[in-house]
Amino acid sequence: TIRNAISPLVTEGMFARTRGRGTFLRSNQPENWVGRLMGFSETIRDAGYQAGAKVLQQGMTNRHDADVRAQLRERAVWQLKRLRFADDTPIAIEHAFYPPDIGLELEKRDLTSIIMYSVFEDELDHPIKEAKQSISASLADSTSAKLLGVKAGSPLLAIERLTLGTEGRPLATFDFVSDANP
Repeated sequence: TIRNAISPLVTEGMFARTRGRGTFLRSNQPENWVGRLMGFSETIRDAGYQAGAKVLQQGMTNRHDADVRAQLRERAVWQLKRLRFADDTPIAIEHAFYPPDIGLELEKRDLTSIIMYSVFEDELDHPIKEAKQSISASLADSTSAKLLGVKAGSPLLAIERLTLGTEGRPLATFDFVSDANP
C-alpha cells in the first residue's frame, strides 16, 4: 500500500527505487526551488479542473497538537478544515491553522473559493517569503475514507506545509491528505 502511495513520487524523480534494496529519497539536500508558491485552488485550476471546497470545521481553538503550537508560536489558533474538490470529485482533506489575527480576517471571506496566498499578500499585506513542505504516505482512516470515497486503509498522499512571511512570521501551517490513486 505504501508502495502505491510513493509510486507517483518515484515517477516524478523524487525517490529512487532499487530492486532488492528499497525506495530512497534521491537527495537529502534542501531543494532551492525558485518559483511561484501555489495553493490547492491554483494548482487544480492550472490542471484544467474547477476547484471547490466544503468547510467541515472552522474557528478558534486551543485543542491542537504541540507541533502546530510550536510552528505558529501561538497557544490558541484559528483552524479551517475543508474537503477539497476537483470538479465535483472530493480529492483531498485540508486542515489548516492560522495565527488568530489572520484567521479572524479569513473568516470574513468565502472559504469555499478563496485563493489563500493571494489573500495573504494582496488583501492582508502579509508577503510570503517561503514555505517548508514535507511529503509522505499515509493510510486512510475511516473518517478520511468516507470523505474521500475510498476504502479505509487506502493509500493517501500526505503533505505538511509551513508558510512564513517576509519577517519570518508563521502565517499558516496545514496538513493535506489526498487520494494517492485518483
